[in-house]
Amino acid sequence: MVVKERIKEAPFSVVNNETWKKPIYETHGLNLWYGTSHALKNIEMNINEKEVTAIIGPSGCGKSTYLKTLNRMVEIVADVNISGSVTFKGNNILGNAMPVELLRAKVGMVFQKPNPFPKSIYENVAFGPRVHGIRNKAMLDMIVEDSLKKAALWDEVKDRLHKSAYGLSGGQQQRLCIARCLAVDPEVILMDEPTSALDPVSTHKIEELIKAIKNDVTIAIVTHNMQQAARISDRTAFFLNGEIIECDRTSTIFTNPSDKLTDDYINGRFG
Repeated sequence: MVVKERIKEAPFSVVNNETWKKPIYETHGLNLWYGTSHALKNIEMNINEKEVTAIIGPSGCGKSTYLKTLNRMVEIVADVNISGSVTFKGNNILGNAMPVELLRAKVGMVFQKPNPFPKSIYENVAFGPRVHGIRNKAMLDMIVEDSLKKAALWDEVKDRLHKSAYGLSGGQQQRLCIARCLAVDPEVILMDEPTSALDPVSTHKIEELIKAIKNDVTIAIVTHNMQQAARISDRTAFFLNGEIIECDRTSTIFTNPSDKLTDDYINGRFG
């Protein structure tokens, strides 16, 4: 199958009165195998800066594998082989141009289930800045407060910052994990089904948070919830059997897709 890009991306060109932003990630000819299983097949895809890119598709289609390739977490799995290139701001992250530690400092990740550290709310957020050498308490206090405010959590926790993060609700824990990412001033946040374990109210808060921070940070989100993709993303990529079937503006994908498989999936005919 061949990726169908309805409009080729030219940095900062204007199409239909929309300003197109330059890519922060560019993926070319990406293939990935788990042993003999060919999980990603000739992936060609850009992720634009300061936008939300949703990745949709049925279970086992390569969505999460692709996402974890973007910060090289996929390499933790044994017997992984990768070919092709994935560039972050022009540097091929699959080579030696960027140390993995530096990449992960710039690219945070939020997982399906909230995973706060067994520490206080304050120490969860301060952990990253401490790792990066910040020791001044006034500065740490400022970073913690600012990050929690950006994550729309400050008003709910400001009076119990030194209580265990495990005392928070699931939705609050997920927002804390986002605050923990924001505390190290990342350029990208990868989100792997961040609301799938949450109730509708908490899901709404996370979606509103994503909308609020997208002007400051690039977001790539894997979601099974097509309504969620339609609500929060600027662009959507549809994966199937390890391939990209179509990648375009979200409004186009959901109203006028160029591939019948995309139309069938979005309208619930399979998946």
